Amino acid sequence: MELDRADIVLLSAVQENNRLTSEELAERAHLSPTACQRRLKRLRAEGVIEADVSIVSPKAVGRQVTVVVLVSLERERADIIDRFKSAIRKTREVMIGYYVTGDADFLLVVTAKDMEDYEQFTRRFFYENNDIKGFKTMVVMDRVKAGFVFPIES
Repeated sequence: MELDRADIVLLSAVQENNRLTSEELAERAHLSPTACQRRLKRLRAEGVIEADVSIVSPKAVGRQVTVVVLVSLERERADIIDRFKSAIRKTREVMIGYYVTGDADFLLVVTAKDMEDYEQFTRRFFYENNDIKGFKTMVVMDRVKAGFVFPIES
């Protein structure tokens, strides 16, 4: 899909704040509020906008621990990879999952109430899965930035 200047302005604006009014968006994009809504609807329908979400403070909801986990699979077969991707999608503790190249097969960002909760997660998610060769955990000391704002250029 080709994005014009107005699309780029709208995408940049809603990435920063998806609660802007149609009037505020119209002012930024130099369009009418109705035209902005039509464009946003089209961008959603075509999958350019995948979701409208709020970023919640993990600490505010009792998720004190965030870890980055590198996962290596026993074998790189399509069925094993697909099975693990499916498990990632179904697991609520996994906030982000990437299939990657390099020393590991997957990179996960996982949240837990505390280290005991994370240990229970590892037993259930990693140790009970025969397709996993190993995993390395890095505990996050401080969340410096959280978001999904992509730079969009014309």
